Amino acid sequence: MTSTSASKGACTIELVADFGHQVTGISVSEDNRIFVNFPRWTEDNAISVAELKDGSLVPYPDEAWNAWRNAKKDEVTPHDHWVCVQSVVADGRGSLWVLDPAAPAQSHMVDQGAKLVRIDLSTDKVTQTIAFDEEAAPQGSYLNDVRFSQDGKYAYITDSGVTGAILVVDIGAGKTVRLLDGHPSTQMKKGFNVKVDGEVLRRPDGRGVEFSADGIELSKDGDYLYWQAIKGEDLYRIPTAALVGAGLRGEDVSGQVEAYGRNGVSDGLLVARGTDDMYLSAVEDNAIKVRNLAAGPSGEPRIVVQDERLRWPDTFSQGPDGTIYVTTSHIQDSALFKPDAPAALPTQLWKLVFAG
Repeated sequence: MTSTSASKGACTIELVADFGHQVTGISVSEDNRIFVNFPRWTEDNAISVAELKDGSLVPYPDEAWNAWRNAKKDEVTPHDHWVCVQSVVADGRGSLWVLDPAAPAQSHMVDQGAKLVRIDLSTDKVTQTIAFDEEAAPQGSYLNDVRFSQDGKYAYITDSGVTGAILVVDIGAGKTVRLLDGHPSTQMKKGFNVKVDGEVLRRPDGRGVEFSADGIELSKDGDYLYWQAIKGEDLYRIPTAALVGAGLRGEDVSGQVEAYGRNGVSDGLLVARGTDDMYLSAVEDNAIKVRNLAAGPSGEPRIVVQDERLRWPDTFSQGPDGTIYVTTSHIQDSALFKPDAPAALPTQLWKLVFAG
């Protein structure tokens, strides 16, 4: 099986792994290797990026890259260590990419820490590091997730920080441009509140959920890039030709942004391989939903599976056999919102199991 369709039968979730730390990213490579990452939001955890082998976490690509500690930041260089990794993405072309916004606790960015790193899966060695300067990722940024063009030449990144934006990276040239900075499509929706367990989710200081452009995905043909803010309901898209053409030349591409209907509050997005089905994490409903992009902006998301164990479904990945995986990062249960929560927050990795 090479694709998964929303037209399949009833769906349940099956536990793949339990973690003693807060997971966000998941990616499954073309040879079925599973990689996960643990951002330093509330805990200075020992492993930031890992490969899941026989149920155990193996530091990836090695222990040296995982040697950063907040408490020992003056002893370890940030440009060649994981500082606060938010996502990992296997590109299907033999590489795993690691996106490090380098902002522990979603706060101050560590100087020279923000980067996109390529690891060769055949050798498990770092082969390229693209550093982001203050023009690409100014203080207050939190680089969130990344997708790659089908030809492997470009990367697209969401910035969910104070001012949302889309970054476009010319991988060969190592050039990055910051686009749609401050555009309504990349910003938190004013006056909007995220609710979980039937109540507005707020931090102890009264602040709510404050994530700008977050979920990101490409259409099945790679012609459109989709994204949305967590603190918002609406999905947006833009032709990728605009991003790698006028956008990379530094021109304004805001006129080509198109509102593409309402998803509701969502974190992760995934277009199932070979289909127009967009899976989305419905964090307010402890659910996974799907909508058919071919139906246009009027397409309505429907619930695929709803389960109380889906505590903040976060990031999706699809394996080579078509299996869809999702992490649950339990953001609403974390010390960011519950001061008495454990710093080492138990989280999970699940897979979707369809009947028939």
